[in-house]
Amino acid sequence: MTSRALEVLGSFDAQHVRQNLSQISRRTGMPVATCYRLLRDLAEWGAVSRGEDGSYTVGPRIAQLGLLAPLERGLRQTAAPYMQDVLFATRQIVNLFILDGTEALLLDRIAGTRVGAPIARPGDRLPLHTSAGGKVLLAHGPADLVDAAAARLTPETRKSIADRSRLDEELERVRERGYATTEGEHSSGAYGLAVPVRGVESEVIAALGIVNLSRITDFQRIVPALQVASAAITRSLNRAA
Repeated sequence: MTSRALEVLGSFDAQHVRQNLSQISRRTGMPVATCYRLLRDLAEWGAVSRGEDGSYTVGPRIAQLGLLAPLERGLRQTAAPYMQDVLFATRQIVNLFILDGTEALLLDRIAGTRVGAPIARPGDRLPLHTSAGGKVLLAHGPADLVDAAAARLTPETRKSIADRSRLDEELERVRERGYATTEGEHSSGAYGLAVPVRGVESEVIAALGIVNLSRITDFQRIVPALQVASAAITRSLNRAA
């Protein structure tokens, strides 16, 4: 990968998760024609993805490589024993999500032997507005991220959020309650609940959640179990910093 291609990838950040060709050209200082050629090559390799509207986001190949990065690998290793605690306490599928562009990347997943076929596997990317973990990441993300997600409110089921006003209301509820829920919004018959995981500077770096194939009713037991595990992950990250 050339240095110019890396400059194109470097133009993406938390405030610029989705960009069109002109924006990338301005941020890199390279001609539009040069950016177009580099983006074409990057898209073929999977480093960027091009949307139907012509805009670009970081692609799945980068996400897959990200699973090998020390930060993500360290987060997985740190979270693993506490995810086991949540599995023991809830008997539900336990997921760990991180932000990947304008999607939620499933960093890790653990489950018992009687949960049925998995809805998502580690490495899969889910829309932010249809997954509980994604809603957590979106609710605590920058305004630019919310704008980008709001522009992509493609419904996956009839229960998916499909308009900006409803999305804004949902994200406000997530911030007020301290957790997010989904009810058949990503996959019919699947119900999710997730809480934020904070880093060493109190920033939200991940979402820890459970998935159930029936409606979640025992919030008084599940939410504290997730919050205790989340706080323990943060303490372990602080000790390792």
